[in-house]
Amino acid sequence: MEQREAVICLWFEMWLKKVDLGITKLFSDGAVYVESWGPRYEGAAKIKLWFDEWNRRGTVVQWEIKQFIHSEKQTITEWKFKAEMDSGSVEEFDGVSLVEWSQEGKIVFLKEFGCNIHNYDPYQAGDKPQFREEATLWF
Repeated sequence: MEQREAVICLWFEMWLKKVDLGITKLFSDGAVYVESWGPRYEGAAKIKLWFDEWNRRGTVVQWEIKQFIHSEKQTITEWKFKAEMDSGSVEEFDGVSLVEWSQEGKIVFLKEFGCNIHNYDPYQAGDKPQFREEATLWF
């Protein structure tokens, strides 16, 4: 379990440092990575391409791990994420990654799930829900 956690921590560290510290050592050649908002990258080479390209137009300023949950072949990681894009936009949300492992300890599948951090109680004023008038976020 410690080795799995170290792999995930290194992946997050790469984003925070904007440096590839061994993507092809963390992901299997045929790995699949699915972002919470839809993009899907197949293969360690494509994951590296995405990492390099994304880091030319944005900066991850926070990717904090809150907890790990392990099973025989999977790990779930709960985290908080914040990125600042060169365009001026800021993305901040809570998330979970579902990670599946190879026999060799490499990531073969990773799927992210995002959650809006701006929570509220729609029943605060009574039995009829009052939802915010805002656009639904991409996750």
